[in-house]
Amino acid sequence: MFKIGEFSKLSKVSVKALRHYDDLGLLAPASVDRFTSYRYYTADQLPRLNRILALKDLGLSLEEIRRLLAEGLPAAELRGMLRIKQTELERHLAEEKARLGRVAARLQQIEEEDAMPTHEVIVKEASALRVASVRAIIPDYGAQAPLWEELSAYLGQHGLKPNAACLTIYHDEDYRERDVDAEVCEPVDAPLDAAGRVKVYDLPACSVAATVHHGPYDGLNGAYGALMSWIGANGYRIVAANREIYLRNLADHGVGPEDFVTEVQFPVAKG
Repeated sequence: MFKIGEFSKLSKVSVKALRHYDDLGLLAPASVDRFTSYRYYTADQLPRLNRILALKDLGLSLEEIRRLLAEGLPAAELRGMLRIKQTELERHLAEEKARLGRVAARLQQIEEEDAMPTHEVIVKEASALRVASVRAIIPDYGAQAPLWEELSAYLGQHGLKPNAACLTIYHDEDYRERDVDAEVCEPVDAPLDAAGRVKVYDLPACSVAATVHHGPYDGLNGAYGALMSWIGANGYRIVAANREIYLRNLADHGVGPEDFVTEVQFPVAKG
């Protein structure tokens, strides 16, 4: 018989862990002195302790191990548990590999620019969004006002106000000096019918690479450059038209161009 400290040295498992295993019903002492409450273990308990440690090393939780040992689960169920754990570990490994790639890309960016980046890029899930929109070919990116006026008049006729920040979707595959295919959108939450050039539909949920630009719209090129560099460096590809979400603009009272806040998004997929 070994006192708990001796068994701890023999098994290379801390006294604290042995007590925790006892509390969980994983490994009870062979005997407990009823006067001193000293716990005693035997060498015959080492195989069970080693099994606990081996299963723990595979990633099973202590509760899973307790159930496995207590109920004597059949091999088929153990295989199922381990396959689930294998899937979890593979997913975690893929996530960490992707994180490592982002770290490498950031290091390269800092080394090339010798400074912290102005625009931070993240990937997030954009929720589905019902919008009323007007799409047209306009002379250039700054010539959107007539489209917004047309859309605003339509909403006014129906007594509606947007329920989120307005946005523009640019449908051209590349930058255009002129003849820009632009779609201005107002999020709405009421049933509406299309009328004339106004369309009402649901933008689907998607993953987007996004960054936020503070300041006038003529400074958005930096945000686009940061996004395109990040997408290429991190193994993503663009899968749909990009969006500009106007989080703070002239529609907000007392806001000038220096205070504009615009989020630029590219729907993306990995690979």
